[in-house]
Amino acid sequence: MNSHYEYDVVVIGAGHAGTEAALAAARMGARTALLTMNCDTVGQMSCNPAIGGVAKGQIVREIDALGGEMGRVIDETGIQFRMLNSGKGPAMHSPRAQADKKAYQFAVKHRVELQENLTLRQEMVEEILAEPDPQGETHSEDGSPAPRMRITGVRVRGDAIYRCRAIVVTTGTFLQAIMHTGEAKAAGGRAGEGTTGTLSDSFRKLGFTLERFKTGTPARLNGRTIDHSVLKEQPGDENPVPFSFLTERITQPQISCWLTETNADVHELIRENLHRAPMYSGQIDSTGPRYCPSIEDKIVRFAERDSHQIFLEPEGRNTLEYYCNGISTSLPRDVQDRMIHSIRGLENAEIMRYGYAVEYDFAPPTQLFPTLETKRVGGLYFAGQINGTTGYEEAAGQGLLAGANAALSLQEAEPLILDRSQAYLGVLIDDLVTKGVDEPYRMFTSRAEYRMLLRHDNADRRLTPLGHRVGLVTADRWERHERYEGEIQRALSLLQSRRHEGNTLEEWLRRPEIGWDDLCGFSADVAALEVPDRVRQQVTVEVKYAGYIRRQQVEIERQEKVQSVPIPTTFDFHAIPQLRVEAREKFSRVRPANLGQAGRISGITPADLAVLMLYLKEPRRMAT
Repeated sequence: MNSHYEYDVVVIGAGHAGTEAALAAARMGARTALLTMNCDTVGQMSCNPAIGGVAKGQIVREIDALGGEMGRVIDETGIQFRMLNSGKGPAMHSPRAQADKKAYQFAVKHRVELQENLTLRQEMVEEILAEPDPQGETHSEDGSPAPRMRITGVRVRGDAIYRCRAIVVTTGTFLQAIMHTGEAKAAGGRAGEGTTGTLSDSFRKLGFTLERFKTGTPARLNGRTIDHSVLKEQPGDENPVPFSFLTERITQPQISCWLTETNADVHELIRENLHRAPMYSGQIDSTGPRYCPSIEDKIVRFAERDSHQIFLEPEGRNTLEYYCNGISTSLPRDVQDRMIHSIRGLENAEIMRYGYAVEYDFAPPTQLFPTLETKRVGGLYFAGQINGTTGYEEAAGQGLLAGANAALSLQEAEPLILDRSQAYLGVLIDDLVTKGVDEPYRMFTSRAEYRMLLRHDNADRRLTPLGHRVGLVTADRWERHERYEGEIQRALSLLQSRRHEGNTLEEWLRRPEIGWDDLCGFSADVAALEVPDRVRQQVTVEVKYAGYIRRQQVEIERQEKVQSVPIPTTFDFHAIPQLRVEAREKFSRVRPANLGQAGRISGITPADLAVLMLYLKEPRRMAT
């Protein structure tokens, strides 16, 4: 007799997306099972041993503000912390940290094991189980009604069944994955591991479209064999800034990274062997990440460059393994040997792991609602690289929101959907479900229209109230947040009520050359004000950039008046003869929730929107 298990939510995959999804659902009261091919790789960093970076650091702060774990774990296990773009305005500041790779992984796994309502289990999921939804209906791309399915559970290897009401799929790069090193190929989504077997077939049977992407990773070296004396040292910040609101300060010692670079000899070697590189030999024909290219791509695309920077990043405190950031490659082993040994400081370096590329299936994300629930199958959510994204941070953010929305759907509560003006996570998900992807998606500050509002330093003020509303934020954190808000308001009130030479201290602080220390000289009350440093910093930023912030808020309000016009889920776009054929097809495929989302669909014109708006306001015209 086959074994059966009963849960509310099943999460498939225990990487960065899966662990955040499972923790979120469990914390919100859902009985959750987290199923992974290998319990020893929960929370593993498959590629670079770092968290954060430009725009990615903001995402980690948002995950933390919503009650997620990534920020707390990197604060606990980081070995180097840096604030990127610190010489620019606050909207561009982005925290980044090197991680002790194994310590990070174990810390994530430990949190999963400790969590109430959450069962971690080693299982190979082979099939998604679903049945027709008697109350559900979706639309085909031609506009015709199509029956909607609803999940009932999953079947795992050995034919055991996990019954559940919601599933979050976070399979990363493991769907039908193939690894490439030169001409050599092997099944697997990560070195030393396998692939997800029949799961892609299960998705296709349910009617999902799957496509292929490619990613890659560089060689790892034994630090004992690196000549650090000829390299440029890159230390961490003297006063590191934590990721998590709950971390008072970073106290552990930091470890330096090191810089070197490629050279003309390396470039010539790669050019001579491009015919052996899978991306150029025809062995791989899927698309890779444009903003994180392999060294082969760099040499071809930037032929005028005679060098490219390489960051040698330590992978932990108890290992000498170094990650070679900047030379991701799938070249053959013999070429990698010669390439590494032609780089300054690496002439005698020993390769511990060779670089490789991975091809894998993903599901184009226009098949999703903004909740990350699939349009075709009710109760089925996708998060992470299965949606065509790249990066730990983007995956973790999607996982948290998918897990939260899965739990909220079981409660029949309002979903957690972030607007583009509220969070980078809102930008990320809106981009995915509205525009789709034609290359692995990576977040940048330039993707956010309102980045002055979406700073890393105010993530808690933006999102913690939302996390508290849905049950993601603990009572202790909420109490600390309210105390923090109170301190900010107290400081602002003081600056507005005290004057110096005729002007309020708030007006003085708006001046570029005036800082908090200057105000202390102007007023004994300010000097005596006992508030944490982050309160002073938050007040300073808010006051100095109040004009910019106010203009963005006015723009948001103006846009919302038009863009918030809802579009019924059953709206038949093919019944509007005045719409272009392309517009009908794209509207039918994406199923935008409102006019704002409709306008962000690639290829949609202002004329298309005008026609759609007219029919939404005067539906009787549909019949004439």
